[in-house]
Amino acid sequence: MLAVGLAAGTISGIVGFGSSIMLMPVLVVAYGPLHAVPIMAIAAILANLSRVVIWWREVDWCAVAAYSVTGVPAAALGARTLLALPPRLIEGALGVFFLGMIPARRWLASRGIGLRPRHLLVIGAVVGFLTGIVVTTGPITAPIFLSYGLVKGAFIATEAAGSLAVYLSKAAVFRSFGAMPLPVIVQGLITGTSLMLGAWIAKRFVLRLHPDRFRFLMDALMLVSGLTMLYTAFR
Repeated sequence: MLAVGLAAGTISGIVGFGSSIMLMPVLVVAYGPLHAVPIMAIAAILANLSRVVIWWREVDWCAVAAYSVTGVPAAALGARTLLALPPRLIEGALGVFFLGMIPARRWLASRGIGLRPRHLLVIGAVVGFLTGIVVTTGPITAPIFLSYGLVKGAFIATEAAGSLAVYLSKAAVFRSFGAMPLPVIVQGLITGTSLMLGAWIAKRFVLRLHPDRFRFLMDALMLVSGLTMLYTAFR
């Protein structure tokens, strides 16, 4: 788990997201979907916190505020919805979601529409709710924040700060409804620590990654993760 977490933290630290895509299939196999989601929520908090700290001076706080003001309550609603769903349905939905993000990301990236804070208010509500249910929406938020005009360190830091607020809301809901007992918290902290270490390792590589390699890497991660989740749901 630590080895996968270190690899996921390094890759996500380079491209700005993707740790959940890599870790979720492993966590589901190890702990089951109901425990895997809150474990990943804690790990994601630590991972995003580390990116914010590393790139602190690059954060666009206006974009973070616009995205979070609607994303935080929407994530809480999505997390509560998740707790009411049967485990196999969760696994199947996660698999379909990851596979669906491959064409969705390409479609969003091809539009290249410039976004403003008012757009992030609407997007935050939709993506926040989805994040509450399906663990990660990094493949969606990445082209969104890029379309806002952020690049490299500013993109990584701002996307991480917005995601941090959403995941804190999600974790609070899990805790309040008893879905985050002490063993789950410990497992999340251990996994999150490896993600944080990977983020620090990744800093030196951020400026060297070619955009085409970035897109290919994320599509490959989503394909493998989606197929793994579907296999787990229907085995």
